[in-house]
Amino acid sequence: MPSRYVRPVAMLGAALALVGLGAPSRSAAEPLTPAAATARAQARSPLVTAAQAAVDAAEARARQAGFRPNPEAGLQTENFAGSGPYADFASAETTASVSQRLELGGKRRTRAAAAQAEAEAARVGFAVARADLVQEVAVRYAEALAAQERLALARDTAERAASLSRVAAALVDSGREPPLRGLRAEAASQEAQAAVVAAEAEVAAARRALAALWEGAAGGDGGETLDLVAAETPSPPAAATIDPGLSLDVRLARAGREAAQAAVDRERAAARPDLTIQAGVRRFEQTGDTALVVGFTAPIPIANRNQGAVAAARADVVAAEARERLALARSVRAIRDGEAALRAADARLQALEVRIAPQALTAVDLARRGFEAGKFSLLDVLDAQGALSAARTDLIAARLQRAKALAALERAAAQ
Repeated sequence: MPSRYVRPVAMLGAALALVGLGAPSRSAAEPLTPAAATARAQARSPLVTAAQAAVDAAEARARQAGFRPNPEAGLQTENFAGSGPYADFASAETTASVSQRLELGGKRRTRAAAAQAEAEAARVGFAVARADLVQEVAVRYAEALAAQERLALARDTAERAASLSRVAAALVDSGREPPLRGLRAEAASQEAQAAVVAAEAEVAAARRALAALWEGAAGGDGGETLDLVAAETPSPPAAATIDPGLSLDVRLARAGREAAQAAVDRERAAARPDLTIQAGVRRFEQTGDTALVVGFTAPIPIANRNQGAVAAARADVVAAEARERLALARSVRAIRDGEAALRAADARLQALEVRIAPQALTAVDLARRGFEAGKFSLLDVLDAQGALSAARTDLIAARLQRAKALAALERAAAQ
């Protein structure tokens, strides 16, 4: 068969395999493209939900950090229930007051800045979670497509083996082949049928793994039928647009370092004492007179100057800076490794699609016709069919390898 017809035939076989796969679905399934699968996972994945909740919590803490302390109201009664003239309330003094703590040293400003930095880190973490999910969807979708193609290949191989077994049986009956060759062909046919059953189970497992990315959020039972389609081969991101210093992992580490630095300012400000002012009115029961009462209180920072918290915050900055450097190094390596893996996968895929698989198909056709004409033995046909199955299996594996390499590169370059 000419090479230009190989891929359309394989795609037609995969489509026919979908029609007969598995139990009847509860409803007709619409084709699920990779983009649709990604959108569905992003809308319903528990991972994204948890990351969004973390952002909401961090933003709420940032709002809370900007509030001033509330004033306090007090009521105090003195000089009663004692002895002599203080035996009753006749000589009591009652004071109603309001006090307000004044945060000094930039406490509220630094506290709000630290909370905003933590909120920004949470927002970058949300972007990281979405990028991780996109990569996982791409990988699981590619694995499901590969399992689907292996099933189509297994069914095609089983049909070829069954046809060959019938031809071999006819040749054995006519005395042109020994009985052992017929048994060999029958065993190959049975083995191919068993491979179909294993491939069907593999397809079902791969589809469940893909659906679990969104069905877990809705409590799905995995009963949905997924009609996967092979999309156009996406192009990798341009090397000129990839900046390791702007990757999501580096941005997350940088946000963590900035949050740690903001925490140092917050803890330093917390070491400065606050001033609490108080104002009130005092009533003298004995004379019925009233008078104003004012005052202030302030802690004396002798033992506790928040030095432990400041030292801990500084250590956190050192750790965050180290994590940022490590993230940058890993980002550079991941991008370079992804580019190399993608080049290798493209080269292997090109060789299999253009030369190896078409040549193996041609060899099977020639061996089959030669066997039917009595020019080749059954072993020659079995060897050719084994080589074709191996070539097609390698082709499926190469497509899966390229999809995984591309997903890894896109994740490493995500900004």
